[in-house]
Amino acid sequence: MTILQELQKLSQHLSKKRQPHHADAPILRVQDISVAFETGVAIKNINFELNVGERLAIVGPNGAGKSTLLKVIAGIQHSTEGKIQIFGHDPGGHICIAYVPQRNQVDWQFPVTVSDVVMMGRVGQMGLFRNPKDRDWKLVNHALKTVGMDLYSKRQISQLSVGQQQRMFIARALAQEAELILMDEPLTGLDVSLQEEMFRILDHLQTLNVTVLVSHHDLKTASKHFERVMLLNKEMLGLGMADQVLTPENLVVAYGVHLHLVPTDDGMLALGEMYGDDGT
Repeated sequence: MTILQELQKLSQHLSKKRQPHHADAPILRVQDISVAFETGVAIKNINFELNVGERLAIVGPNGAGKSTLLKVIAGIQHSTEGKIQIFGHDPGGHICIAYVPQRNQVDWQFPVTVSDVVMMGRVGQMGLFRNPKDRDWKLVNHALKTVGMDLYSKRQISQLSVGQQQRMFIARALAQEAELILMDEPLTGLDVSLQEEMFRILDHLQTLNVTVLVSHHDLKTASKHFERVMLLNKEMLGLGMADQVLTPENLVVAYGVHLHLVPTDDGMLALGEMYGDDGT
């Protein structure tokens, strides 16, 4: 099953029942979440909360469990232990969560157009087996226009550039009227100008009180553009303002002894060692 089919299946499931929002609860509460596979522990004892409108970046090395954590919150991956609540209730009936996957998880040859993918975000709102109404199409078109993809609505997804692919999934989240958007490495493969465009979209989401949780690998970008950062390497090593979390001590624990920390005018630069096949 492709990630697109997974998302469609999830939307269809969410259309069956809807949970109310508890006004006094945070939009997201993660309590003692652990995930273990046959190959070992992916994440262990993760605890944190997000309030409406916050923007949090999860940073850490490859294999730290960033994607696993997002998938658990999205409902795509089951946890081994722990509990997740959305506005004070189990996430099973909530239609306010949208998930933007990594590009390499998507079958880009899947025969759908841009507007097809964005309309998938409306399934939970419309109800299962119901045809889109005028309001649904208006929301889809508005979402596409918001991210600058309205001219590409009939294009096959295989014909999109990297930046267009990411904007399509954000449009899907907007059409879904999502209040919490989970984005897995959305800046990977984007040049500087496209990254800036992505952050303009994220800034717009914040004006709409949309809460955003992003996994990211670039410590400097995370420090610059996110209110809070989480440093993760299977366990949560810190959560808070970047200068409080991305300390030399925490970074060495997260990235290992091969991480070199170099002071610069912009702060601490983290350099990792890379080895070729011949050991150089």
